[in-house]
Amino acid sequence: MKILFIGDVVGKRGCEALQKRLYSIKQACGAELVIVNGENSAEGNGITAHSAGMIFDAGADIITTGNHCFRQKGIEEELERNERIIRPANYDDEVFGKGVCELDCGAYSIAVINLLGTTYMQPLENPFKCADRLLEKLSSRIVIVDFHAEATSEKRAMGYYLSGRTTAVLGTHTHVTTADEQIIDGTGYITDVGMTGPKESVLGVEKEIIIERFLTYYPKRHIFAGGDIEINGVCLDVDRKSGKCLSIERVREVVSV
Repeated sequence: MKILFIGDVVGKRGCEALQKRLYSIKQACGAELVIVNGENSAEGNGITAHSAGMIFDAGADIITTGNHCFRQKGIEEELERNERIIRPANYDDEVFGKGVCELDCGAYSIAVINLLGTTYMQPLENPFKCADRLLEKLSSRIVIVDFHAEATSEKRAMGYYLSGRTTAVLGTHTHVTTADEQIIDGTGYITDVGMTGPKESVLGVEKEIIIERFLTYYPKRHIFAGGDIEINGVCLDVDRKSGKCLSIERVREVVSV
């Protein structure tokens, strides 16, 4: 089977680009399941019920998030209501929402785990130990991990740590697609799948704002850039019986919205 994973969606225009092109990308890939990281899909950052709805309307089956998942008011209720929107599993169990979504597809099941890195990030539960704890409980052979982390070393280490035990470990958060997609002992891996956001930008933000910040170190409000939107992700070919990843291929399209 084919699984399509789309990287961090940036703002309303990123959502609109998905609504315009996700169906055709899914058809070209032959994907039966679409997973989208939506943690920057709201204007500003974070995710709202509205931006999540736009992503689901575009064709996503599951939405993962990251360190900005609680930035917008009211998202707690949506995380409690909709089990197909997940937040990092290494938040405390008392925090709103869940970190795993397990889908029963009849002859097989698919689990998606969302983890947050702790290097240069929030001091949450150790994501490696959290992954161990979760894998002991899951019955699905197909397990996709969205590892939302800053440090490439932490992502690489997680890829090797979970190799042979999960179907894929897919890095998100840094918004820049890496060229290291590979299969590690049956586990599909890439350090970062990239973003779905403005092509002419710095991580989705107007480039002039970020350049000025590096020149002066004076903080300015981030404004999402205009122009064409690039959609980045990966397509996984997965063996249903074993849960092993047979291939991983980068996906990229540029859309005018």
